[in-house]
Amino acid sequence: MALTKDEQEMVSLVRDFIDQRVASRVREFEADDIYPEEFIEEMKELGFFGLLAPAEYGGVDVSMACFARVCEELARGWMSLAGAIGGHSVITYLIKTFGTQEQKDKYLAEMAEGKIRATMALTEPGGGSDLQAMRTYAAPGEDGFTINGSKTWISNAAHSGLFGLLCITDRDASPAHKGMSVILVEPGDGFTVSKKLPKLGYRGVEACELVFDGMKVPADAVLGGEPNKGWGHMMRGLEVGRIQVASRALGVGQASLEAATKYAQERESFGKPIWKHQSVGNMIADMATKQQAARLLTVDAAEKLDRGERADLEAGMAKLFASETAMQLALDSIRVHGGYGYSKEYDVERYFRDAPLMIVGEGTNEIQRNVIAAQHIARNKI
Repeated sequence: MALTKDEQEMVSLVRDFIDQRVASRVREFEADDIYPEEFIEEMKELGFFGLLAPAEYGGVDVSMACFARVCEELARGWMSLAGAIGGHSVITYLIKTFGTQEQKDKYLAEMAEGKIRATMALTEPGGGSDLQAMRTYAAPGEDGFTINGSKTWISNAAHSGLFGLLCITDRDASPAHKGMSVILVEPGDGFTVSKKLPKLGYRGVEACELVFDGMKVPADAVLGGEPNKGWGHMMRGLEVGRIQVASRALGVGQASLEAATKYAQERESFGKPIWKHQSVGNMIADMATKQQAARLLTVDAAEKLDRGERADLEAGMAKLFASETAMQLALDSIRVHGGYGYSKEYDVERYFRDAPLMIVGEGTNEIQRNVIAAQHIARNKI
């Protein structure tokens, strides 16, 4: 499915923003792990926080295919900027798709403007990708819920005004996921954003621990208004999340490929550009081929979601392949650059530090393979 003219213009707008405003200044923020408030404010003005919000709430309301392209362009310049809208866009999608009318009216307009920034809160310190082992519990009462527990590796936590918290609301449910809800939590008493976790890459944007200590929320904070439906809601949201992570990986892969392609033409050895040496030329060929394959998988998943179909298998495949490809392309780009690829004077060392996040984030690739196998068998039962 081709992008509309307006969507093509949006992608061009993002590309220009990256090339003209971001590319030359990334190191100012990245080296010292500084939150890029200046870029975030510009992204608000350009509508990037409203990409998946409905037009009636002031959103841009682009297709998932366009959303993927925008995220790729952001990540091509600096993966952290794509991360800044990642969880926010998933929560926007969840409220748009499953929220009550009151929840839509309360949040979507300000989320589209970036006045409210949102993020997901899934991972727990002892659970990792095993979401069914989660312990965070929202105990139901007469006036709502009382939440106790903790979450970790929550991106944008210090700058978010809304958290899509996946937690247990019925401890007696079997299997456990049938007793889970997504609760829309705003910061308040009993809620603490704890330490900022130091990271290898994905710098600038913070990842923090969250602590819920007897936090009380009203009953209408449950996404969709009905408790114990959260697993299905979040699994749908993770289809968007995995397409977004695949798109981030595409951006890192594309940046790695572009850097290697440029350097291989400029650098000469033994009297000719190094791409003409078979070992380097073959590497460039493999990089370009893998990048194109990753992009086609991601486009396929996004277009399936745009058609209103389940895309759990396709999104999982895209996330798996694109993230592994980004890691390989980042390493290959360092090889093409030789010793300069290991230097902070070139951006390729940053790509190599950023790429692993997509392998372990949004469900590790080891878990992703389990999901893919299960969905593939489910679709091909004998």
